[in-house]
Amino acid sequence: MTDALFQTDIKSLKLLNRGKVRDIYEVDGEKLLIVTTDRLSAFDVILPTPIPGKGQVLTSVSNFWFEKLKHIVPNQLTGVAPESVVADNEKSQVTGRALVVKKLKPLPVEAIVRGYLAGSGWKEYQKNQSVCSIPLPSGLREADKLPQPLFTPSTKAEAGAHDENISFAKAEELLGKELAAKVQGAAIALYREAAEYAATKGIIIADTKFEFGLDDAGTLYLIDEALTPDSSRFWPADQYQPGSNPPSFDKQYVRDWLESIGWNKKPPAPALPADVAARTGEKYREALDRLTK
Repeated sequence: MTDALFQTDIKSLKLLNRGKVRDIYEVDGEKLLIVTTDRLSAFDVILPTPIPGKGQVLTSVSNFWFEKLKHIVPNQLTGVAPESVVADNEKSQVTGRALVVKKLKPLPVEAIVRGYLAGSGWKEYQKNQSVCSIPLPSGLREADKLPQPLFTPSTKAEAGAHDENISFAKAEELLGKELAAKVQGAAIALYREAAEYAATKGIIIADTKFEFGLDDAGTLYLIDEALTPDSSRFWPADQYQPGSNPPSFDKQYVRDWLESIGWNKKPPAPALPADVAARTGEKYREALDRLTK
């Protein structure tokens, strides 16, 4: 168990942004340093309790997928060592938890792919027999596998605000028809291959969220994180039972605890009990171990 890093303090580079989990610094005109902290957000609110080692786990998982899926779409990685772009006394803040990435223009849409009926999709289906306004067959149960993966884009919210699901037509408005189709195709191809691989490791990827960016030439890149327990819903295949929400290798464990105490999902978030924080950390590490060993 490492000491938790709630927030970075890197003075040798210019801080550009603190997101829900990542702190982003400018290396130069072409590169950024992205540091994954141990912060945890749930329901789009940053919790006051960090999860020790979480940043290293997320970085390791992302690196694994970036390498495995790079033949589908290029990614943001530069291959530059994070320790080489910060001062000597700052290296401990980046080791194992940071990436030096290409400076790209992020798209204003998050690319969500759903392979199973869960979370907000299940709630909507119960009311309207649809997910993000996409009609689905009747008679589906919670956690059922969908007939095919659905691309359900959302807007990108600032920290503290909620992402909002949007229609594909709205994504076309924001991105242009050609780029929206390219994002949809890339996201579904990434999900299909990742889900197929994860299944061989006893993990079901129920859904996931990708982010993409463009370079000056208009080339599409996979950015941010990839198929981590933060951006995805991972289920253990041996405990999967349609009709109920399986236990997750992700922050669903925390979400369930927050729901159980009746928190109103508005800041400030409650502190996590030590056992909930520890169990969450174990879930993250188990996902990494299963996927990469």
